[in-house]
Amino acid sequence: MLRAVAARDRTMERPLDPTRLGSHLDRLYRAAWALCGSREDAEDLVQETYARVLSRPRFLRNEDDLGYLLRALRNTFLNQKRTERRRVRPDPLPDQLDLVADPNARDPEAAVEAGELYAAVAALPEDFRDVLVAVDVAGLSYKEAAKALGIREGTVMSRLYRARQQVVRAFGDDAS
Repeated sequence: MLRAVAARDRTMERPLDPTRLGSHLDRLYRAAWALCGSREDAEDLVQETYARVLSRPRFLRNEDDLGYLLRALRNTFLNQKRTERRRVRPDPLPDQLDLVADPNARDPEAAVEAGELYAAVAALPEDFRDVLVAVDVAGLSYKEAAKALGIREGTVMSRLYRARQQVVRAFGDDAS
């Protein structure tokens, strides 16, 4: 029975006549405008729908061209919306660009403190300064610093303690 219905439906199929599509343009445009909300987008949608429908031969099962075109219009609209949702959208720029913080800019207070710290380290005696730079600035272990400076590990620990104490004193009582 299903085969008979399917065979009957195939015999009732007719090709979509491109010359008759212009008579449905106004209705498609109004439907597109209702979907999109803007005249320009509606025009683009109708144009895209016609381009898709006319790109290859279409066969209709009954005489309803408008129903087929409205379905094609709706499917084209939904495909466009799906595509838009998948696109990566950059964040909008702020209204006032001069208020955007530069992530690479240094904090002026931190820059002043760093300058004072480096000045205090530079003012240390050479033996203390070398140990402090090797361990705290370069990140060497006590053993590596001792080997690089040609001194014993205990001497590194002792000089490092004294160097740190002198830097703290150079900053005064408010240093933490």
